[in-house]
Amino acid sequence: MKFIFTIGLSLLLSANFFAQKNEKLSTKDAAIIEHFKTDYKKKNYKKFDGKILVKENLAQFDNKTVYFEKADKITTTILREGLIYPQLLTDFQMQKFLNETTDKTQKRFLKLQKDPKASFDVNNIKFSNTSELTFLTSNIKTKRFKTSVKDIRLNTTSTYLFELMNDKAIKNISLEEFIKGAKLTYIDTE
Repeated sequence: MKFIFTIGLSLLLSANFFAQKNEKLSTKDAAIIEHFKTDYKKKNYKKFDGKILVKENLAQFDNKTVYFEKADKITTTILREGLIYPQLLTDFQMQKFLNETTDKTQKRFLKLQKDPKASFDVNNIKFSNTSELTFLTSNIKTKRFKTSVKDIRLNTTSTYLFELMNDKAIKNISLEEFIKGAKLTYIDTE
């Protein structure tokens, strides 16, 4: 009887030792999880179909420029593949404004302009701190990221959340290879 009691007590006390440890998420990470739970809508975005010129720490998409840290391989690959580009961000910001603004006068004024996208034009921006949100990635074919985008002209910074999907991804694929075969399926601001 003592033997069974000793084994039972040992198992009970060692349960914490063998238990899987969960990392405590920061409040920002918890907010990102909530964002994906409530605001996520999958969509397929087109890759940039114009001329992309990537050199040193800048990428040009036709006449639009994006700066980045050349040591940041994630950003470099995303830009080189044309997954995220200034024209996409311009369209995204304009559509977000139209969807979220309740002021009918502003919407009418925007539609009356000769070039309504000019108000949302994205150019001379800098991508930084691009990182994979590993706590949100459970499927090997889908990876989620966040990046800071600074508008150099306005001196403002926004955080973008985005999702890439690669239908041909396998278990041990490198992040660079994953991005090369991926498509953009979600983008939003934090």
